[in-house]
Amino acid sequence: MERLKSRITERWKSIKGKYCIFWLKFYRIQGMAKAEIKKNTWVAWSEDEIKLLKKLYPSGRAREIAKRTGRSLTGVRQKAYSMGIKPDKSRLWSSQEITLLKKMYPDNSPQDIANKLGRTVAAVVSKGCQLGIGKKPRLWSKRELNLLKKLYPNKMAKEIAEQLGRPVKATEFRIFKLGLKKRRLAAKN
Repeated sequence: MERLKSRITERWKSIKGKYCIFWLKFYRIQGMAKAEIKKNTWVAWSEDEIKLLKKLYPSGRAREIAKRTGRSLTGVRQKAYSMGIKPDKSRLWSSQEITLLKKMYPDNSPQDIANKLGRTVAAVVSKGCQLGIGKKPRLWSKRELNLLKKLYPNKMAKEIAEQLGRPVKATEFRIFKLGLKKRRLAAKN
């Protein structure tokens, strides 16, 4: 049997393409594991796991459930979905989460922090602003808005943004929100 395995292994290394399927089937028939074939490892949920899911999932603690049960995060979410269990819309921040947020905010992106805490990026940014550690969006002054309205018909958004000291995207968005339009040139007859 060992000799057969070594011959098959050598043959496996030398062939490409359509022959691989034949040899893969042969390995399955012989019970050999040349290429680790992932078997269906689905295990039914126990009553205790379901109780834990019902208790913790609404409060948004899917990661904790996954760790405790040894299941994947996706598996936990799928089971909750199939049972009709939904996370609460607004979940309160724990003191541990706030401490971690304060610690991570200066050096990490909001996306990284959101992944770590199991929250949305918007929730992380919003809480950062509430705590005074995030960047607050700069409001548009009346002077800036008047200047924008005056300059936009004749100048490009990029030029106006430079003059106002604002990002181009923010300037373009404000132009859109204000509904400003470019002047059309009169047709020459």
